Amino acid sequence: MKRILVCVKRVVDFNVRIRVKPDGSGVITDGIKLSLNPFDEIALEEALRIRERGEAEEVVAITIGPADCQQQLRTALAMGADRAVHVVHDGVVEPLTAARTILKVIEKEQPFLVLLGKQAIDDDNNQTGQMLASLWQRPQATFASKVEIAGTTARVTREIDAGLETLEIDLPAVVTADLRLNEPRYVKLPDIMKAKKKPLDSMSLADLGVSAVSRVKIVKTEPPAQRQKGIIVKDTQELVAALRKRGVL
Repeated sequence: MKRILVCVKRVVDFNVRIRVKPDGSGVITDGIKLSLNPFDEIALEEALRIRERGEAEEVVAITIGPADCQQQLRTALAMGADRAVHVVHDGVVEPLTAARTILKVIEKEQPFLVLLGKQAIDDDNNQTGQMLASLWQRPQATFASKVEIAGTTARVTREIDAGLETLEIDLPAVVTADLRLNEPRYVKLPDIMKAKKKPLDSMSLADLGVSAVSRVKIVKTEPPAQRQKGIIVKDTQELVAALRKRGVL
């Protein structure tokens, strides 16, 4: 079966105003809206479009996280994923652990394409896709703004600093989605009801033979400095004088 595996992550909704904990140990997540990572949602939408074009037969969503992450997986199923895999883990999941976990699921599911967002908006690491491709020893195309499947190859247009770059890669492969790849569909109420009956398998890291090892320690979290009030200058000379006074020039 031609299968696409889509990796999704639960994050604080991008519309929520982030607040830092008083002790600086992290951000406050209690009582706030949690959603699918926007880039992962774009990756899922692309997988669904590939299936709708007849270039894939099944779309499987996977996430790693605590038990209540099932809500986000149900959202993925409501969008159109055929089934979901939940790797239950209550601690922090660093990119390398995530990549090793996804690799174990790949070995079981045997997808011809793995899609995920280029980064998560909570840690902005932009590492999981690249690490996964290296561990899997398969081609990768990051920051994709267009994906075309042609038999055993994929033609991926990616965004780089100088403009657009087009790659042709052999499948199976890993592709990470950029913002302009597509616009995710709106989930309707009947789809939400249907999602409750779709298969959702749960397992643990231990079931997959993966151990979560922490390599990064967060020393402190603090909000950005408040923006200083601007000033209005009359002419260029006054602007230069103000910049010199602040030590910019």
